[in-house]
Amino acid sequence: MARRKRIKQLPQGEFPAHIESLTLEGRGVAHVDGKATFIGRALPGEDVRFVYRDQRRHFDLGDAVAVDKPSPERVEPGCSHFHVCGGCAMQHLAPEAQVRHKQAALFEQLKRIGRVEPERILEPLSGSVWGYRRMARLGVRFNRKQGRVLVGFRELGSSLIADIDTCPVLDPRVGEKLPALAECIGGMSARRDIPQVEVGCGDGHCALAFRHMKPLSEADRARLGAFADEHGFAIFLQAGGPDTLVPLEEGARDVYPSYRLDPFDVEIRFSPQDFVQVNADINRRMVEQAIDWLDVQPGDRVLDLFAGLGNFSLPLARATGPTGSVTAVEADEAMVARGKASAQANEITNTRHVVGNLFEPDEASPWLRERYDRVLLDPPRAGAREMVPVIARMAPRRIVYVSCHPGSLARDVGMLVQEHGYRLLAAGVMDMFPHTAHVESMVVLEADD
Repeated sequence: MARRKRIKQLPQGEFPAHIESLTLEGRGVAHVDGKATFIGRALPGEDVRFVYRDQRRHFDLGDAVAVDKPSPERVEPGCSHFHVCGGCAMQHLAPEAQVRHKQAALFEQLKRIGRVEPERILEPLSGSVWGYRRMARLGVRFNRKQGRVLVGFRELGSSLIADIDTCPVLDPRVGEKLPALAECIGGMSARRDIPQVEVGCGDGHCALAFRHMKPLSEADRARLGAFADEHGFAIFLQAGGPDTLVPLEEGARDVYPSYRLDPFDVEIRFSPQDFVQVNADINRRMVEQAIDWLDVQPGDRVLDLFAGLGNFSLPLARATGPTGSVTAVEADEAMVARGKASAQANEITNTRHVVGNLFEPDEASPWLRERYDRVLLDPPRAGAREMVPVIARMAPRRIVYVSCHPGSLARDVGMLVQEHGYRLLAAGVMDMFPHTAHVESMVVLEADD
């Protein structure tokens, strides 16, 4: 007879704690009875009362429920749902203090893991802290007891959907219409069979992709069409995997959204399921800064790794001019095809788009045996450890590394500096995700003569 899994009993009630520091994830660090305890919604220097969320062998998790001695950097959250919704972690910390925390985290990781310090600290890239989020995955759940649909993010410390009526960090074209979206789904016969809606907002319009577990009736499709007409959305349906995404109907709005990078005369179209940088304003400034620091010259051969749809590749191609070239490498075949199509749509002819597994580089690939003047890379959280020695053999004069995780960045930069003779010219953070603990950063390396 199978053993029943014993349910862990957590300590009940509220417990006092003094917050010593902040983790990379934005949780306050305390020691309770000598054990490390990570407490959400708490800031360094504060005395709080918290409840336990989990207990593990080497540390515990909790959430602050009262603040007895607040930090001077504590502010009133700008969203009334902050204490329920788990979408944001740091609205209680002043925006400028959030940036300082992320910057300190970057330089601490560079020093501790990479054993390196930059020669210059870049000014943080920051912008609006509200209405900035153009990409999101919204959870959907039909609440049978209440007889209505909930649409939004997960509750804090729970898998349930938070009951929210607005999201001020989302693009307001969507964030202010969550009740209308919930009402639309709630009136569908398939309301129990729609687990999520993907959001993608471009410069001109927003697209919503509805994941549905069963085929939609004609009445449900008509309801979605009326919702699209009323609110100006492009609607897409996804019956299975990513390759099943199709427009609800052909029409002027049922096309993918797009965004422009005006300084480079580039427009990039994307699906609600694609990876694009979530903050349009910071992304534009990031691309300009990256190309400026890469110091691209006409005629340069540039390598763009983890190239995606061409967010950097296409502007780089403009910067190199007709006598230069850009090789864009990405693992996802569909993304590579879309990047190539985007180059053609922008009448860019000096790019080469390559499918390549950058976590297991194939030394037989022709592009790997070439030399490049400049390299730009923008890897996922795991970083680019496997590509570091490959890049070093290519001997580029400059490298710009855009990162979403300071730990993997510090490791890779440390290898380039300590083992391959590069100098860390500059480093800085970009507040791509205000009110969250995500640390986006950019570093610039140059070959040491």
